[in-house]
Amino acid sequence: MDYLNSIDTALFLFLNGLHNAFFDPVMYWLSHKLIWIPMYLLIVFLMIRRYKMRGILMLLFVGLLITLCDQTASGLLKNMVQRLRPSHEPALAGLIHLSKAGTGGLYGFVSSHAANVFGLATFLYFVLDRQFKPLKYWLFIWAFLVSYSRIYNGVHYPGDVLVGGLIGAGLGFLMAKAYFIADVYLQKKEQQKS
Repeated sequence: MDYLNSIDTALFLFLNGLHNAFFDPVMYWLSHKLIWIPMYLLIVFLMIRRYKMRGILMLLFVGLLITLCDQTASGLLKNMVQRLRPSHEPALAGLIHLSKAGTGGLYGFVSSHAANVFGLATFLYFVLDRQFKPLKYWLFIWAFLVSYSRIYNGVHYPGDVLVGGLIGAGLGFLMAKAYFIADVYLQKKEQQKS
């Protein structure tokens, strides 16, 4: 475990050390949740316009998914593992570039940002049809950029982000399967009423 931790720390210091004056505000805003509200609203609009009531069902599953991702990462794993964020690690004091967002909470394993964004990207990848192909690919690029920004900003090790992303993708896949089961069930109920 010490070997993996040393690799994770070395990779973190390398990636975090690539900062510059141009990317500092870019990476700060990539990590900021409020900047993405217009994108979320656009996705909601497109889903409801395209899928009508099925779009509302998708959005209910998105809400469940984000809650599950966030609680798994922040509510369960961070408190269970209690791995200090690099920004709180005394051995790394003076070696880290922090954004103006600050040091974050005490524990960092796993990244809830990574879990949430990869969960959403994966879920929408499976439930949206071909009409949304460009959006599907954009969401994975977005998830990668948001996740990388957590390392750049000094609040997560690469391992925190990688495991968070894998958890989010796994939960997104499972929630997509659950959505399809619910959708088929509701369609059958609708047919029985007709």
